[in-house]
Amino acid sequence: MEESPNIAALAAQLADPARARMLLALMGGRALTVSELAQAAGLGKAGASAQATRLQEAGLLAARRQGRHKYLCLAGPHVAQLVEVLMAAAAGMGGAKAPQTGPRDPALRQARLCYNHLAGAMGVQLYRSLSSRGFLGLDGDGLSLTTEGRAFALDFGLAAEDLAPGRAPLCRDCLDWSERQSHLGGRLGRLLLARMEARGWLRRSAGSRALLVTPEGRRGFALAFPAEAAADAAARGPLPA
Repeated sequence: MEESPNIAALAAQLADPARARMLLALMGGRALTVSELAQAAGLGKAGASAQATRLQEAGLLAARRQGRHKYLCLAGPHVAQLVEVLMAAAAGMGGAKAPQTGPRDPALRQARLCYNHLAGAMGVQLYRSLSSRGFLGLDGDGLSLTTEGRAFALDFGLAAEDLAPGRAPLCRDCLDWSERQSHLGGRLGRLLLARMEARGWLRRSAGSRALLVTPEGRRGFALAFPAEAAADAAARGPLPA
């Protein structure tokens, strides 16, 4: 029998509710202490430490030290993408009644962090708007930034060196938990979010993945990523392979 990745072992790590809650607590992109993860998971500190160790051994968490303190975070964007896809799939399970997908909180549904990039309705609009104007395309490696897209990114204030090829993908298609459509991940997703935060369009919320949209942000986002272009992209469907 041909050897293949051990999906069952990975699934076993995610099957425990406490470990799942730990991963969800880290989806905001912030590193947390074991005590903070214990609170999120509903465990004592010793129990949380044991569960965190299992997640580290499975390659899902990474540890960082700052002086005497130890912090835990997701092992990388690939883990955040996995969790986001599972959240979307889990929301659709259950009875015949069509469930409400994603969070009930309107702020979370509108704009939130997906590890280090923009998710929610605004994240989907950004992705669609870029796609509609030919700024995103597909090549042999998957989603890519076109020549026109690079010009837009530079005009938006991103640095040329940040758009150069690197180990991490520049563009990544990430399934949105609440919208059930694609939003933009990868380095470009992170860079665009950072630029919008620097412009004062979006602000982070303490203790929440929700991003607060400022009045200036509403105006600027509508001009940079117009909804009309996003609607055109939605009508056309996914990018052709």
